[in-house]
Order: sequence, then structure tokens, then C-alpha cells
Amino acid sequence: MRPATVKYMKKITVVVVDDSALIRKLLSEIINSQPDMQAVGAAPDPLVAREMIRSFNPDVLTLDVEMPKMDGLEFLERLMRLRPMPVVMVSSLTEKGSDATLRALELGAIDYVSKPKIDIAHGIQEYATEIALKIRTAAAARPRAWSLAAPARGERALPALANRGISTEKLIIVGASTGGTEAIKEFLMDMPPDCPGILITQHMPETFTKSFAARLDSLCRISVKEAGHAERVLPGHAYVAPGHSHLLLRRSGANYMTQLSDGEPVNRHRPSVDVLFRSAAEHAGKNAVGVILTGMGRDGALGMRAMKQAGAYNFAQDETSCVVFGMPREAIAAGATDEVLPLRDIAPGVMRYLHALGSRAIRV
Repeated sequence: MRPATVKYMKKITVVVVDDSALIRKLLSEIINSQPDMQAVGAAPDPLVAREMIRSFNPDVLTLDVEMPKMDGLEFLERLMRLRPMPVVMVSSLTEKGSDATLRALELGAIDYVSKPKIDIAHGIQEYATEIALKIRTAAAARPRAWSLAAPARGERALPALANRGISTEKLIIVGASTGGTEAIKEFLMDMPPDCPGILITQHMPETFTKSFAARLDSLCRISVKEAGHAERVLPGHAYVAPGHSHLLLRRSGANYMTQLSDGEPVNRHRPSVDVLFRSAAEHAGKNAVGVILTGMGRDGALGMRAMKQAGAYNFAQDETSCVVFGMPREAIAAGATDEVLPLRDIAPGVMRYLHALGSRAIRV
């Protein structure tokens, strides 16, 4: 009898970088408890980490933000310029930690996990599933080399909509997850000041969304803010779902309004992209333009299909430009999209569609 063939799966190799011996130990235990990954090294600072990267050539790095000898962000910047690789940041749930983590994502980190504030040993164990999932996602993601060039505010200067016959009822509805902070930034930086109102759901904790919106507001020609409850949706404004609530669209007479809900998570997420997209299908219908960007999982696919069935025109980011092609792939597979474009072409594509609508309206 021929012996059974045993297939060996290559494990994801990880180097853990953290100045806390406890965190290094706990993260390494979590990683080593997974059947498909292995912690091959644990470094107390970036200088030791640099040597471990050279020795072990790991698939993924977990990196603390605040460390001795070299700040985590400084190390990440050098790493992403010289040897781009998947990095998952480990940060504190504070305003300072949020700002640093957003900067890390800008520098090229794939994702982040947050350290619990109290009872670290117990808290990290609770996060074991999330940590393992994010390491798997990072291992399959496309790391970006970071450039020293500063982002330019709306450098492509897409034409304004003034006097183009565009209905004031038009809206742009955006969903994203892993890799989405930078994708949303690039999309919004191209938007002209009189673009339709934009509602955004990005999966992130509540301590991050206010800082995220404020950073976008400082970079974009439009106004960007964390969404509140029962706000009128205005042209030239973008509203980011707060990390503690679902963001929905509602109508009040002739006006579009925001609504926040603390309902149960949908697709494991609150805020959920599906929740936002379904509300847009119900209350905006053909006046909505849907955009689904890079992200892990399938949140948004069915909601975007509901938008399309209600008459919306939908865009998805293509695989090549995605950090993670999960959410766009699922929306495409669900038959929810009209155009699939590289990230840099999505904002121009949306504006081209809106200009074409205006031209038809003027001719009529």
C-alpha cells in the first residue's frame, strides 16, 4: 500500500517588535498557537529588529509605535523606503496613538491592532483572533514603498460641477477597510469643492475616526468631518462614520440627513459598509454613486448590489491597486459594479459620470 502523501503548508513567518517583554511574549504565543504561522524572532527595539529581518527574512512584521533607540515611525519610514514588507502596527487606544497609527498607515503599514488599556495579558488574549486574522491579511497584501514626496492637495484639479446641470440630490457613497485610509485620502483629495455630498464608512475604532477625518480635512479641497447624528448632508462635504456607530442615510423632506445607529455589528463590523449602502439604496436610489475600495472580507457587496438594483452607478477599485482585494472582489462577483478602475482613476471616473449626467440634462 502506498503511504499517504503529507502536504506541508509553508507557515507565515513573523518578527515581533515591541519594547515590552510581556507584549513580545504574548504576541509570540498567540502567533505560535496558530497552525499557519510562526514567530521566528522577537526584538525589543528597531536596531535588533533590523538584524532579525536580515537573518530571518520574515513574511510579516508586527511593530510597536513607541520604542527606545529609534521611534517606530522612523523605523517604518526607513523600512518602507529600503525594504518594503507587510507591517502590522501595534498601538495604544489614545489620541496620540491614533495619530501615530494613521501616520504609519500613510507610510505603508498594512493594518494595526490596538493594545488594551488595562489588564494587558488578558486583553491581548481576547484579541488573538483579530491579531491572527490581520497577520494573515498582511502576509497576502501588497506593501507599498513609501516616497518622500509630500501629497499635493488636489493636484489633478478635477473640474468643478458648477453650471453643469447636476442634480443637487446626487450623493457619493464610499466603503473601505484594510488599506482604505490611504485609498480614501487619494479619492477625496481629487474631489472638487462643489462635488456632491460624500458619506464614508471605513472600518476603524472610535478613537481613530475623529483624527482620520481631521487629517483628511487638512489635505482636501472639500470639508471632511466625523459624522454626527441628524446632520444635513451638504455638497462639498464628506462625512466619516464614527467608529462606534453605523452611519446611515435618511431623507427629511427635500434634504438628505445622516443617522447614527448603535445596532448590532453587521458582517462583524460596526460601522458596516453594508448598512450604509443599503440605506443609500433605499433613500437615494438612482441619485447615488457607489464606490467600494480596498478591504478584507465581503462587507458592502450585498449593499452595493442593492444600490445597483435601485439605480445607482457603482465603481470598484481594481485588484492591482488594492492593498487587499477582498471587498471589491466580492462586490464584482455579486454583480454590483458598473466600472472597475485603478484607484487613481476612480475619482476622475466618478466626476466623468457626473459630468455626463449634467451634459444630458442640459441637452434635454
